Amino acid sequence: MSTAIVTGPPVPGSSLESDLRALGFEVRAASDTAEAEALLTAVPADRRVAVVDARFVGHVHALRLGLTDPRFPLAAIPGAVTAQPAARPALARALAREAAAGGATALAVDGLVTALDADVHRPELGSLVAAVPTDPQARNEARQAVAGVDDEAIRLKSAVKSRDGFFTTFFVSPYSRYIARWCARRGLTPNQVTTASLLTALIAAACAATGTRTGFVAAGVLLICSFVLDCTDGQLARYSLQYSTLGAWLDATFDRAKEYAYYAGLALGAARGGDDVWALALGAMILQTCRHVVDFSFNEANHDATANTSPTAALSGRLDSVGWTVWVRRMIVLPIGERWALIAILTAATTPRITFYVLLAGCAFAATYTTAGRVLRSLTRKARRTDRAARALSDLADNGPLAGFVSRTLRAPLGSPFLVALAGVAVLTVSLFSGVTWAPVAGAVVYALASGQALARPLKGALDWLVPPLFRAAEYGTVLVLASKSGVNGTLPAAFGLVAAVAYHHYDTVYRIRGDAGAPPAWLVRAVGGQEGRTLLVTVLAAVLTAAQFKATLTVLAVVVAGLVLVESIRFWVSAGAPAVHDEGEPA
Repeated sequence: MSTAIVTGPPVPGSSLESDLRALGFEVRAASDTAEAEALLTAVPADRRVAVVDARFVGHVHALRLGLTDPRFPLAAIPGAVTAQPAARPALARALAREAAAGGATALAVDGLVTALDADVHRPELGSLVAAVPTDPQARNEARQAVAGVDDEAIRLKSAVKSRDGFFTTFFVSPYSRYIARWCARRGLTPNQVTTASLLTALIAAACAATGTRTGFVAAGVLLICSFVLDCTDGQLARYSLQYSTLGAWLDATFDRAKEYAYYAGLALGAARGGDDVWALALGAMILQTCRHVVDFSFNEANHDATANTSPTAALSGRLDSVGWTVWVRRMIVLPIGERWALIAILTAATTPRITFYVLLAGCAFAATYTTAGRVLRSLTRKARRTDRAARALSDLADNGPLAGFVSRTLRAPLGSPFLVALAGVAVLTVSLFSGVTWAPVAGAVVYALASGQALARPLKGALDWLVPPLFRAAEYGTVLVLASKSGVNGTLPAAFGLVAAVAYHHYDTVYRIRGDAGAPPAWLVRAVGGQEGRTLLVTVLAAVLTAAQFKATLTVLAVVVAGLVLVESIRFWVSAGAPAVHDEGEPA
């Protein structure tokens, strides 16, 4: 329940109180500043409170944006201010100062906002009206301005991301926004829509697993339906401002779960037809995850860097000013809309093997294009990275106890963190394809040493943001190569499960960092071994166990890692202290 304190004498013909009640506020009236202070003190401490000027004229959606968004402790629009429980003391202090100065005079809400000693969020209203007219003529003009703008049309438009992929923008959002409004009017929540999207994708994966043409066609159709619901949940959250911590976690993780579960369904369907494509499915998951880590690492390294300009970035900005190049550049990176549409069409029309071949080729091209552009930007800009960025990259690296011991023991850096990491990955790669049984173990030992050395100093170099993606490719690639070499049926599915569990851990780390919550707890990183520890363990298991035992051990390892990271992740994101992360940046 929320409380709105309307200050000043009532205005005849005003719909303000009914509008506030429609937004879920209990309305109380205060004739002067002292009474407003008394009413604020009487409101229970666990309630959101708004203070609104009785003369306010504006759209209901302007009030909604200013007073009901749960992401901001303090927010204000002209004539209204709101505080969530955590920010109530700041509002109380400002109101006490105003009461001491004015007492029995009418409260100027905009003056109260100015007096706040805390950061105040001011939503972008655009053409929405929010005003405090001081005379009848100004009030009449404000009411005419309200009548001249359809706030529902603006609300629908703002429910759609301002930046999205071509397929989403032109083939989904034109109608999914109306599905979002339909859901809002029936009391459905974004979390319910997100869950429906997940269930639809899982049913699509089950259809693909049948291995029949009918199943493949149904799978393609259901995958598109799942994506429409995936767009709808975010649009519903923006339409009704139903942001939540749990919703942030669900939205951040379910997209990956849906896509990777669908890969597994395709692989199962192919196996029913006598075609083993598990290596392709695992390769697709690895490639896609590494692409995301490149995105996350580059953005974390540069979002708060100073002197952060380059000729490459300037060229990119000029290309974004030309309409057709904007859409071409968004499409060739295969964002989630284009990628899922491609997968759905290929599933329905071709075979799982062809689907994975095309997907791998498209994602490889997209990864090359985006990574090359970011490398060029990094080499041509003179950015100075912050300690926060270095910590974020270190957390994304996911080094465990072994690498930590190396960092503490061998403090003298051998060279650039990026070059040290690259050398370690190169040695590991050569050892994996050497054909010598124990060579991968030796390569993994060198790789673990390099992992520790790479983090012996802060990751502030021009290309140090590539260290976490290199580690992801090395760990996941090791599992893929060794599972492929085992030659035992079922080893690759077990490897798929292990990589999926570890990838979830890495995505969870990313979204914690985005929410300024830091890395997962140290005990969890130690318990799952760190990326270098898991890599070394898998190489040792492959060397000492039979192929059948290796398969069984990978399965057990996948279950253990999944159990540990899921329990801790759920505990964190469902807890009251977890941050809400709402990604409005690059399409995933």
